[in-house]
Amino acid sequence: MGSMYKKYASKTFIPERGEARRWPSNKIKKAPVWCSVDLRDGNQSLSVPMDTEDKLRYFKTLVNVGFKEIEVGYPSSSTADFDTVRALIEKDLIPDDVTIQVLVQCRESLIRRTFEAVEGAKRVIFHFYSNTSFLHRRAVFATDEEGVVKTARDAAALVRKLGDECRKKGMDLRYEYSPESFSATDGDFAVTVCRTVMETLGASEEDKVIINLPDTVEKATPNVFADEVEYFIDNLPDREKAIISVHPHNDRGTGVAAAELALLAGAERVEGTLFGNGERAGNADIVTLALNMESKGINSGLDFSNLPQVRRAYESCTHMTVPPRQPYSGDLAFTAFAGSHQDAINKGIHRMRDMPGESWEVPYLPIDPSDIGREFEPIIRINSQSGKGGAAFVMEEEYGYKLPKAMHAEFGELVQAASEKAGAELSAKEIFDLFNREYVNLTAPYSLVRHSFTETIDGEGHSHVRFDGTVLNGERQFTVTGEGNGPIDAFFNAIHGRRLDRFTFVDYSEHAVSQGSDSTGVAYIHLRAQDGTEVFGVGVSHNINLAPLRGIMSAINRYER
Repeated sequence: MGSMYKKYASKTFIPERGEARRWPSNKIKKAPVWCSVDLRDGNQSLSVPMDTEDKLRYFKTLVNVGFKEIEVGYPSSSTADFDTVRALIEKDLIPDDVTIQVLVQCRESLIRRTFEAVEGAKRVIFHFYSNTSFLHRRAVFATDEEGVVKTARDAAALVRKLGDECRKKGMDLRYEYSPESFSATDGDFAVTVCRTVMETLGASEEDKVIINLPDTVEKATPNVFADEVEYFIDNLPDREKAIISVHPHNDRGTGVAAAELALLAGAERVEGTLFGNGERAGNADIVTLALNMESKGINSGLDFSNLPQVRRAYESCTHMTVPPRQPYSGDLAFTAFAGSHQDAINKGIHRMRDMPGESWEVPYLPIDPSDIGREFEPIIRINSQSGKGGAAFVMEEEYGYKLPKAMHAEFGELVQAASEKAGAELSAKEIFDLFNREYVNLTAPYSLVRHSFTETIDGEGHSHVRFDGTVLNGERQFTVTGEGNGPIDAFFNAIHGRRLDRFTFVDYSEHAVSQGSDSTGVAYIHLRAQDGTEVFGVGVSHNINLAPLRGIMSAINRYER
């Protein structure tokens, strides 16, 4: 970066306010009022804005998520936005419990046009704004503080006049004012402008005005924004006549943090977008904010139980993509590649299954992915960094194979070697195919051509099993016969005296991998050769007697290979 920092060394940010600040000791105890600005702030940031059809489809998605306040556009700015607002109203697409919000600058012609757009709507938030920062006063508007106050006062007077006419016709109308660039505005001046607007609108405890404080361009750490919000609230006359809202942007990448700290500072409402879409680096991501609350036991009031579906709607309508590392919603948001992480997640998930009803506590997973519709996506994915338990977890979660713990290390090494050879991550199917090649589909050098069992029960109720079979070794076949107290014991006794008997039986486990009368069983066999080598084999069959025999042959073939 060289000396780049020197270019900005003289820039000053708004100083921290409130030496006796209270917000650091506060806790978020309930969700704010959420207002989606996807159809306005999010849409105006797109290289190709949504058309009316996409906007109406997106609006339905927002309603299904549970938003009760939705900013549907800037109808005075374009015909497309105006037409969208009219379509929502005229097609009766707005549920009775949802309030649409429209945005407009403090200019008379634009205000009148915006009231035309909402004609006939049942519930409306009329949101008007003017920029209050020193930089805009000097560089854009060439005016002083009194000029800024006058602009806001005149706009508020017109909004109230036209709004009274709408109210007389039965519209449930509320007002919202934003001092744009609030975070770059002197705190006392921001209070002056907003107090003037509230007085002009006739704010009361029964008819509160939404005062929305935008972090229009994020220039400081989130704690500074929280200080500004707390200072504003502490110094605003008739605070009880206002609903304090915030609209954080994400220029420094801390929009979510700014919103959370602003709630600690006393904000009651948050404007943001799904997945943080918006101008420049975007807005505060309401998905992240809401699920952060859910993860702490706070009901967000929004429904992201099928987050992948919400994401598909977002990507389809906006033609944007959710980054793979986006919290909660990204493809890799819950994914672990590192071996130690995989092992901890695997153990944590199994512990939760053994203790149903317990609060969610799984290492590295702040929430249960299944709660947001991600149960079918792999939590653990395999590459050359993955550990011994990762591949076993994938086999169980994706295919129902519960590998014995003693087998994890061996299979994990095989998978790791395959990933290193491929120079890439292995998919679940590639891992399953490797498992079949290495353990299941082995027919050389030995294979069981045919076999039969005969079982008898003696007078004392003891079982005696006779095994008869034919084993193929290359071009040579030989017959084996043996007896034992069960199929596996009879088979081992049958191969005694052949080269196949150079093994000691260590362990055996079996389970079904499908349900019903025709379920498939998988048997895991752990043998120890005469030279001390331990080897595993796997057999799969609908026949519960055949699966372990195939597993034994698998283990022997793997040793011979």
